[in-house]
Amino acid sequence: MELWLLIFLSVTLATLLLLLLDREVKIRRLPPGPPSVPILGNLLWLRRSLREIEDILRELHARYGPVVTLHIGSRATIFILDRTIAHKALVEHGAAFSDRPAQLPAVRFLSASQHNISTAAYGPIWRLLRRNLSSEILHHSRIKLYAGGRSWVLGVLFQHLRSQADAHHGVVVAMESFQFAMFCLLVLMCFGEKLDEKAIKNVEEAQRSLLLYSRKLSVLAFVPSISRHIFRNRLKTVLEMRERQGQLYLPLIEARKEYKQQQPPNEKERFVYSYVDSLLEIELPEEGGRKLSDDEMTVLCSEFLNAGTDTTSTALQWIMANLVKHQDIQEKLRDEIDGVTDGRDEEEIKEEDLQSMPYLKAVILEGLRRHPPGHFVLSHAVTEDVDLCGYLMPKGTAVNFCVAEMNWDGKVWEEPMEFKPERFLSGGGGAAVDITGSREIKMMPFGVGRRICPGLGLAMLHLEYFVANLVREFEWKRVEGEEVDMTEKLEFTVVMKNPLRARIIPRRRKI
Repeated sequence: MELWLLIFLSVTLATLLLLLLDREVKIRRLPPGPPSVPILGNLLWLRRSLREIEDILRELHARYGPVVTLHIGSRATIFILDRTIAHKALVEHGAAFSDRPAQLPAVRFLSASQHNISTAAYGPIWRLLRRNLSSEILHHSRIKLYAGGRSWVLGVLFQHLRSQADAHHGVVVAMESFQFAMFCLLVLMCFGEKLDEKAIKNVEEAQRSLLLYSRKLSVLAFVPSISRHIFRNRLKTVLEMRERQGQLYLPLIEARKEYKQQQPPNEKERFVYSYVDSLLEIELPEEGGRKLSDDEMTVLCSEFLNAGTDTTSTALQWIMANLVKHQDIQEKLRDEIDGVTDGRDEEEIKEEDLQSMPYLKAVILEGLRRHPPGHFVLSHAVTEDVDLCGYLMPKGTAVNFCVAEMNWDGKVWEEPMEFKPERFLSGGGGAAVDITGSREIKMMPFGVGRRICPGLGLAMLHLEYFVANLVREFEWKRVEGEEVDMTEKLEFTVVMKNPLRARIIPRRRKI
């Protein structure tokens, strides 16, 4: 009996030693980073905040190289700042880097236990949800269905800008109008209805308040078992916001169910297909073929509105700010627009006209390169141990890719911090840039690889359409005595610290 006990203890001890040894070997092979202590993470968090992450990474990049490990609480997180290494990870080892980190148990309700496209694990549920979005809503044939919606929203945007200008001697704070207009459009695409202004404002407020407040939950990454009790009031507040969101969304979802069931046969041609319509048809084969729950539907609608509203309106503001700052670029763009429309005095520039405007596309690409709305893509997670450029990426480790650093790489872009659309024209250094990054990463505003943003095409269309029409409708000038302040501030996206104020002068008669 004593012999068996001795053997059992010996085997147990040997196993523990091997596990500890294996863990130590993996830790030593991780990319370098600043000193850390167990549970708490890096010592630098005692004097620095996660809000300073970009400045911290630039300092660490200079000290440790293009791949850096930070310990945020007990979790190791790897940051990749080099475009070549990013390409190896996201394209050459694409399958291994396509997962998402597991969310903290305390906040999993925000994603319906990761049952949405942005947070779902790399597997059947993610494939089903992404395929549904790509084929049912974002396919070019579907996008054409919303041409009337875009025209309606353009009118809403012009009306908001004119009202502001009339009330403030021609001066507008453009971002307010941009956000509202984009939200109108995405609500239409999501729920299939043109809601009145009050209803849209209610949905927008619920959406943005939850989005911005949920950033306060980042403190839960530090010793989660303790911090979730210390910050329980924050969790309570977010839960209440989430419930409020559901109260607004579920009646719209129910209305869509009834509309589909009661729709007369002769009304089908007038039926505008919506994202909710596609979600109502989904069945989850991995979970017994069940339909999506109300909570999952709400989360997916919230994700759809977030992805298409904040990022696009942010990019639109940065682009228009640069057109205000660089009047020569605005005039060159205006000349191209006049040449394509040939003096036609129609209400709007049609989407087919956009295909003949290379300088417009260059302005949009330069805006996304110089001012990417997100300076990081959503965190990836490694599905298996991967050796990447001599460093071990352990299974399950979170990996982040620094979009802004790659967009501003001086080895690729001449004067990378300057706004120069010409670089994307024939003969320019960026003329042949593939923003999907499949061949080479020179910029990655939409991410790269299997988790690339599925809305890339829609976002480009919206930016081209609204920028072209805004420049055609108004001359955008600086407010007298003010400079355009390009200082950044992090909200959900990286926005202008001081929102763009501009003087707009109508270029055409009102029709």
